This record gives sequence, structure tokens and C-alpha cells, in this order.
Amino acid sequence: MGLLDQMAGALAGGQSGGNGALLETVLQLVNDPRHGGLEGLVSAFQQGGLGEIVNSWVSTGANLPVSPEQVQGALGDASLQDIAAKLGVGPEQASGSLAELLPQVVDRLTPNGQLPQGGDLLAQGLDMLKKGGLFS
Repeated sequence: MGLLDQMAGALAGGQSGGNGALLETVLQLVNDPRHGGLEGLVSAFQQGGLGEIVNSWVSTGANLPVSPEQVQGALGDASLQDIAAKLGVGPEQASGSLAELLPQVVDRLTPNGQLPQGGDLLAQGLDMLKKGGLFS
């Protein structure tokens, strides 16, 4: 188990309901080298015509909202099915939850308005935990 997985588990342990499992799944998604990590996730949204939205999450300004349908389009049906299965929910519920959480996670992992390079993602994730996580 990687350090980012351990961080997600630690943060998830302090959360109620499904938020911890959702956060853990999102952190695994942004750390998954098969999908290009955080950079690949941002790229998938940009290639899906959602560049303005995802760029707002990375930038230092306000985060633009994303709809569940837009999340599904950017991630694709197969990835969304995998995420839904991990969470034990249907794809519609998974995409709705991701639409709420992804902007916050990407925003917190890019506090300087740019994608972290190399080990910086890990440092940003640790900083996110130190500052009280996403749900505080």
C-alpha cells in the first residue's frame, strides 16, 4: 500500500458515512499511473471539452461546478463503472459524488495554480491532511 493510500485511509477513518470511501477512491484515481495520475485526470477533462472547468480547479480562483454527466463523459463508462463498483453504488450516484468532490480534491492538490511535479503531489496530499482535510 502506497503512502497516498495510507493518507486516504487515515483521512477516511475520520469521516462519517461514505465520504471516506469516496475520498479514498478519488485519491487513488489521481494517483493511478495507468490513467496518468492527476495530470492524466486533468487532461481527460480538457480533452472532453471541459478545459475551462478543470482549469478553474487547478487555478487559484473559484472552482467552476461540473455536472455528473460531464464527469461521466470525461472519465468514460468503464472507469465510472469501476469507481461505482468500488463504492458499492450505481454509476449515476458515483458520478454525482465525483462531481461534488473532484473540484475540491484537484483544487487542494494544486494550491499554487499549477499541477505538482514528481513528489510534490505527495507533499500536497500530506498538507491537505494537516489542514483538516476536505470535509472540515
